[in-house]
Amino acid sequence: MEELNRNENVEKAILVGIISTPEDEESMEELKELALTAGAEVIGVMTQKRNTIDKAHYIGKGKLKELKFFVENQGADLVIFNDELTGVQLKNIEEVLKVKVIDRTNLILDIFAKRARSREGILQVELAQLRYRLPRLVGLGEQLSRLGGGIGTRGPGETKLETDRRHIKNRIKAIEKKLEEIKKHRNLQRERRRKNQIPVVAIVGYTNAGKSTLLNALTNAEVYVEDKLFATLDPTARRFILPSGREVILVDTVGFIRKLPHDLVEAFKSTLEEVKYADLLLHVIDVTLADMEEKIKVVEKVLLDLGVMGTPIINVFNKIDLLDVVPKGNERNIYISAKNKIGLDKLLEVIEEEIFKDAEIVNFLLPYDKTKEYNYLKEKTKVVEEKFSEKGIIIKAEVQKEIKERLKDFVIA
Repeated sequence: MEELNRNENVEKAILVGIISTPEDEESMEELKELALTAGAEVIGVMTQKRNTIDKAHYIGKGKLKELKFFVENQGADLVIFNDELTGVQLKNIEEVLKVKVIDRTNLILDIFAKRARSREGILQVELAQLRYRLPRLVGLGEQLSRLGGGIGTRGPGETKLETDRRHIKNRIKAIEKKLEEIKKHRNLQRERRRKNQIPVVAIVGYTNAGKSTLLNALTNAEVYVEDKLFATLDPTARRFILPSGREVILVDTVGFIRKLPHDLVEAFKSTLEEVKYADLLLHVIDVTLADMEEKIKVVEKVLLDLGVMGTPIINVFNKIDLLDVVPKGNERNIYISAKNKIGLDKLLEVIEEEIFKDAEIVNFLLPYDKTKEYNYLKEKTKVVEEKFSEKGIIIKAEVQKEIKERLKDFVIA
């Protein structure tokens, strides 16, 4: 049991978790960061070493009594558990503790509800919350019937949804229909990009690794950046011109995390499909973290769950400005400081080499009246040489096979 300093103006939370592996210790540290991000003050931590979770109370009955004394003694008004609780567990624990109880999933959903800004993001978070709460209404009764807000009550919880399962199911269907319309629009945008041969580079990584900072550094996108988990939620796509003059789309995605709620992954699948259809992934990694390798594995698992297989990945090790010695990189491992814009030139060079690795040098002869084709070549390819002749403009360019096929009538030996 661990007591921490307190602030009288915010919800006072005690964190509870089961410890069976070293990873569980790290997960508890992350739970603390999540609680702080949600606006809680963590005044205590309680862990229990056991191999399995108690089906009725999460922790053992004796430990639950100890937790009750801890809650009363510390004046806590919120207890956060590090794993997803069932409706029965929620009900049993609340009956003993007599304070608000939430789990890790509810906490993450609460943060997402706070961070969502776009119409799609707000709908996706609400959908995830409703899917999470529907099978747990028996355990959420006390929590949802309390007056006032606070952590774990943002979103649909404030409308006493436990009284009407049918209302929840109808709302889920309505949201799914709206999101399907948004998905169709995104698919049209994706198809348009494909027809225009604009490559997509998706930025992925663990939350707070520096993805949005990198997007800002490369594109001046002015995406909100904060040293907190899930500082940005809604995906951002920006057109970007590489040093050669060729255009790509950079897409920033929501950060991944341990035990990312299944309902959240399901709700955000349409958004995360941008990762699935990307031509290249930039996996941004915080090089300063002691558990860096573990977080790399978490991201790789989420990508696998999304069905992302075979897409080229460049590991972008960020925050080298905080290192005493910077490791030597290669074409698959680039070391940068997005904040201080160190190493970005090398990163861009590797991005370009990877995306256009199958390009070949082709000669084109464009009559002077073919301005549309001329502009297309200038925009989509790396022009090596340009000459003017009586018949038109002779352009030697580095092009991909799709572009060569599209302009095959103008190809010369």
